[in-house]
Amino acid sequence: MQLAETLDVSQQTINSYEVTRRRIPVSALPVLAGLFDVSVDERLGAGNKKPAKPRPSSKLQQQLNRVMALPRSKQKFVIEMIDTVIQQQAS
Repeated sequence: MQLAETLDVSQQTINSYEVTRRRIPVSALPVLAGLFDVSVDERLGAGNKKPAKPRPSSKLQQQLNRVMALPRSKQKFVIEMIDTVIQQQAS
């Protein structure tokens, strides 16, 4: 249910992805990679024959993962706050 909310799709759509009736859209890959703390390249096996050493997540990455687990409306709120802070710094 949380994954469906995060991707803004129905639970039936998630089920279709799981049983390979539907393909996950490319646009969802960065979100999924962030949720599972892997890079898109790692998930797609982009030419790495030797698995990369797992790196400890930075505090920022851990926070981003927590934000991604929030309901969509709360994610939007957090993004708006971040945008405000960035805009203030740019001024």
